[in-house]
Amino acid sequence: MIGIPVRLKTAVSLVLLGLLTLLAGIGQLTFWAPAETVTASAPADTKSAPLTVIDQSVLTHKGGPTKISIKGDGNFVLAVGRPDDVDAWVGKTAHNSVTGVSEDGKSLQVSAAAGDAKAPSPANSDLWVQTENANGQLDYTWTPPASGNWSLLVASDGTKPAPSTVSLTFPNDTSMPWAVPLIVIGAILILAGAALPFIGRFIGGKGSGPRNPFLNRAGTPAVADSPSETGVLETPETDAAGSDVPETAPGKDSKEGSGSGAALRVSVVAAAVAASLVGGTAVGAQAADSPSPSGSSTASPSAQDAAQSSPVLLDSQLKRILEQVSSAVAAGDAARDAAKLGPRVDGTELQVRTQNYKIRSQVSTFEARMPVRSTKLLGSVITTQRSWPRTVIAVTQGDGNVVPQVLTLVQASPRDNYKLKDTAPLQPGTSFPAIPLGGTQQIAAGDKTGLQYTGTEAMAALADRLTKPDSAFKDKLVEGTNSPYIADVLDYQSSTVKSGTNGDFTFTHTPAAPETSVFRTSDGGALVLGRLDFTFTSKPKADGDTLNVDKAAAVLAGGDSTKVGLVQNFAESVAIYIPPAGTTSPMKLVAAVRGLVGASFQ
Repeated sequence: MIGIPVRLKTAVSLVLLGLLTLLAGIGQLTFWAPAETVTASAPADTKSAPLTVIDQSVLTHKGGPTKISIKGDGNFVLAVGRPDDVDAWVGKTAHNSVTGVSEDGKSLQVSAAAGDAKAPSPANSDLWVQTENANGQLDYTWTPPASGNWSLLVASDGTKPAPSTVSLTFPNDTSMPWAVPLIVIGAILILAGAALPFIGRFIGGKGSGPRNPFLNRAGTPAVADSPSETGVLETPETDAAGSDVPETAPGKDSKEGSGSGAALRVSVVAAAVAASLVGGTAVGAQAADSPSPSGSSTASPSAQDAAQSSPVLLDSQLKRILEQVSSAVAAGDAARDAAKLGPRVDGTELQVRTQNYKIRSQVSTFEARMPVRSTKLLGSVITTQRSWPRTVIAVTQGDGNVVPQVLTLVQASPRDNYKLKDTAPLQPGTSFPAIPLGGTQQIAAGDKTGLQYTGTEAMAALADRLTKPDSAFKDKLVEGTNSPYIADVLDYQSSTVKSGTNGDFTFTHTPAAPETSVFRTSDGGALVLGRLDFTFTSKPKADGDTLNVDKAAAVLAGGDSTKVGLVQNFAESVAIYIPPAGTTSPMKLVAAVRGLVGASFQ
C-alpha cells in the first residue's frame, strides 16, 4: 500500500507548485505590476535663463511624454516648432536645454548655454506650429502636430527668466513577459496534480504479476537485432551470485510498484510540459527583442536629413499667417493708411499700395488694388528650403477676387514674421501648375537642371516679350486666349505712341533679379515668380511743347503737365511656368498685374 501515499504526495506537491506559479503570474499583472508612468523633473538647482528648450530627443524618449508640467512666475508661453527653427530663433540668447533623462528615469538632464540676456517675446512668431499660453502653471499633453522631429521653447517675455520647474511624465515599461506563461504553467500543474490519483489507479489496475523486463510478450529475449536499432546494447543487472534480478522482487505487490511508477511518470511529463512552455516563451521573447537582419543593415535617416526634407510651413501655419496678412491689408485698405500694412506687408506690395492710397486720396476714380482674402485657400507652394529668407506662395480667392490671386510671402529671418511681398491675379482661363505635396524644392534663379530655361532666362524672355511686338520669344512664351495681359500691354504701348502726336515715348521692361524665386512643379517643370520694372518715358518732340500728365501720375509727380518730360514707373508682379527639358511646349504666363509706384519730371 505504499503506491497510494506516493501518488497523493506527488499530487499535492504538483497542486501546491501550480498554485504558487499561478499566483506569481497573477501577481505580475496586479499587485506586483510596475507603475504605468514615470515622472522626470529638472534639477532644483537649474540656473535661470530667458529661454528654455526641450530637445526633440526628450520628446521621443520612450515614445514621448504623456504630459509636460511647467511652473513659473507670471505669464509664459510654450511653443512647438521644428528643432532647426527653435535653434534658429534662440540664436545667441542664453538658454537652458533639456537634453535627456537620467538612467533611473527620475531626473531630466539640463545643460546651460551662455549668451545674450534678453530676446524678443516668441509668443507671436510664425515659426511655431502651436503655442500654449499659461499663467503660473501649465499641464500640457504632448501630441506631435505632424510627422518628423519637434522641439519645445518655453519663455516668459524674453526678458524675465523662463520657467525652470519642468517635469515630464513618460509611459513606463509595464510589460511582464512571464505573467501569462506562469499562469498557464500553474494551471497545467494544478490540473496534473488533481488528475494524478485517478491516472495512477487506472494504470495500476491493468495487468498483474511480475514481469521479466528482458523477455518480450512472446517469451523470447528482448534484444535488438543490431546495435544500429537501439544505439546501445544493454546488459541486465545481476546479483552477487550472478543471477538476474527481476524488475519486481518476489513478495512485492506488483500493483503498488506500477502505481508509484505511474506517479513518477506523470510528474516527469508535467515537468517536461512546463519546461517546454517556459523555453518556448524565452525563445519568443528573444526573437521579439532581436533586430531583424534587414533592420540591422538599413540605417535610418538622420534628424538633419529629415529636417531638410520638411516643408517650412504646415497648412495650419499658412492659414493662420494668411488670416493675419488679410486682416492687416483690409485695415490698411479701409483707412488708406500704409502704416497699418507695416506688420504684414513689405516689398513691392507695400510700395504699390502706399502709392495707390496716395493717388486715391486725390483721384476718386483711380482703381483700388485687389483685396487680399484668406477665406478660400485654393493651393500653395511650400518650400523645403530651410535657410532664410524663406518664400512661400498661396493661391486664394474671396470677396472682391474675380479670379484667384497668387500671393508671395517672404520671411526674412527666423525672428521676422512672413510678409506679403507681391500679389498677382491668376490669368483668366489659366490653371495653376501642380506642386508636389509635402513641400517642393526651391532652386536658384540660374539653375537650368531639367528645365527648358532658367528662371532668370524666363524673366528676361517676358521682359523682351512685353517690350517688343516682334520679340524672338513670341512663340516661346505665350498666354491663353482669355488671358490678355501681354496683349493689353502691347496694345497700350502702341496706342500711346499713335495718339501722342507731340511726344516721343519709350517703354522698357526690366527684370528685378533679386525678386526672382523658382520652385519645382510636379511634372518636372518650374514656377517662376518675380518682378519687372516697367518704365514709361515721355518727352516733348520739340522745345516748348507741352505734354499733359495723367491724373494718377500727376499726383506722384506734383504737376499735370510738363515741358521737359515725364518718367512713370510701374512694378509688374508676374508668375511664369517653365516646361521641363525635352518638351516642345512653350512657357506660359500664369499671373500678372502692374501698379504705378512712381512718377517724376525729368
